[in-house]
Amino acid sequence: MNKTFYICKYTPIELLEALGADCKNLNEMPEGFELADQLAHPNICGFGKALLEAVMCGRVKELVLVNCCDTIRSVYDVLEDSGRLDFLYMIDILHSGGACSREQTALQLKSLAKAYGAYKGTAFNEEAFRSAFHASRKIKTPHISVLGARMGTELFQMVEKTMPYPVENDTCVHNRTAGTAQPPENMDFDELMDWYAGELLGQMPCMRMMDHTGRKQLYNDPDLKGIVYHTVKFCDFYSFEYADLKQHADMPLLKIESDYTVQSSGQLLTRLEAFAESINPNKDGGKEKKMGKGYFAGIDSGSTSTDVVILDKNKEIVSGIILPTGAGAAIGAERALEEALKDAGLCREDIDALVTTGYGRTAIQDGDKSITEITCHARGAHYLDPEVRTVVDIGGQDSKVIRLDQDGAVVNFVMNDKCAAGTGRFLEMMARTMEMSLDEMSLTGLNYKEDITISSMCTVFAESEVVSLIAQNKETDDIVHGLNKAVAAKTAALSKRVGGEEKYMMTGGVSKNKGLVKTLEEKLGTSLVISEKAQLCGALGAALFAADMVER
Repeated sequence: MNKTFYICKYTPIELLEALGADCKNLNEMPEGFELADQLAHPNICGFGKALLEAVMCGRVKELVLVNCCDTIRSVYDVLEDSGRLDFLYMIDILHSGGACSREQTALQLKSLAKAYGAYKGTAFNEEAFRSAFHASRKIKTPHISVLGARMGTELFQMVEKTMPYPVENDTCVHNRTAGTAQPPENMDFDELMDWYAGELLGQMPCMRMMDHTGRKQLYNDPDLKGIVYHTVKFCDFYSFEYADLKQHADMPLLKIESDYTVQSSGQLLTRLEAFAESINPNKDGGKEKKMGKGYFAGIDSGSTSTDVVILDKNKEIVSGIILPTGAGAAIGAERALEEALKDAGLCREDIDALVTTGYGRTAIQDGDKSITEITCHARGAHYLDPEVRTVVDIGGQDSKVIRLDQDGAVVNFVMNDKCAAGTGRFLEMMARTMEMSLDEMSLTGLNYKEDITISSMCTVFAESEVVSLIAQNKETDDIVHGLNKAVAAKTAALSKRVGGEEKYMMTGGVSKNKGLVKTLEEKLGTSLVISEKAQLCGALGAALFAADMVER
């Protein structure tokens, strides 16, 4: 039997089941939108494209929509023209729960019952209707809540796997309370539909409703240990709620955005893991190993370089190595570790514990534990200067700003990892365009004369701008300063979002770029602490965590 798919908690699931439907929430994330992009405007949200993709792939034959936004209206029009569905219906639910809305909703329910009953050749079964109602099941113990816009099944499973507590899905389609109260007895069909309309409209409101103040109970829960707030690209409804929540929520809060593809969920893993570590840094256990020779290693496997730090039992650095990562993270890590051991006069058996971090950390099988670069950079920065409260790391693959407390724990962080804009890779590609080495570029731009602005942070478009500026015979110093200013503006914006405060430390290889450091200091209005161990900061933090694993 075909499933009858639905997308919204205002969908009258119980009514459909009373007419013989087997209802299922359509929430899977596709690999991409190859078929959907052939039908729809590129700027409709990822969820709308996911709906189109599911239908065009032939997985969906029956679909009941609710007119929750312009995207769904557009999707309905496209699907109606496609002729791909055996049954397609859109319910027009109003944005309030007043008497008029209830009356109109009851009419909608009866129209749906007539249309679906005619399609299935069935009549309303009151017994099936009543048996479709079930008591609400909510987590009553310490837990994490996922709030905001609907989250794809694959991404939610990743959140569940990552978090140190059970996870409650309270996104727009999942916090459904309609269908939990048993219908009154001795009602005819019209009376039942009027009562049912009130149940649908009276549940926890979504952000499209005119009065959504009742949503506050979602995060005023004494058992709530943290919130993962999810938004979908091109969807504004829940961005407004997040802005308010950020001002008033007195608990750990992480915002993530997806485009509703499986690939986008993979990009979010580091953020989720770092958030989990900030909530409960010891979620994987405390002391794990016995003291041996008294040496501990940390490997930071980045997209550009692989860094290794070895500490002795006094947590003093005995070796620090930086090598190009090369084609494979595991091979690069093994080579860098061998160099560090050789530099320290040690062998692999002398290392009591090894922690991996960075972009390629999960590819390294030789470690005792894997910790995100967010947590490791915070730990390393605190070791280098306990007064640091904000860490800026412009890496090859992503940029991040991390705010610390007085103990070096992560208070908040933001990352830019959706494209190369504002990263070391951006600078590397611009240097190549200008036929310069990164070392040459790092000293250029300090003595600029013309204050050039690079208007685009997209690597492709910025490269075109640079080529155009070269063709106009602009001075190299001026162009490089324009590039530095663009990266600095992007980084300063991240710092503003995270609530950056003094002291600031810059870590990673880009901290050696004197022109960028100077420009960023001007944007931030403060000086940056640049340690001679800046590029080793992540590996240093990993080594410190390795030392924590060993019983003294």
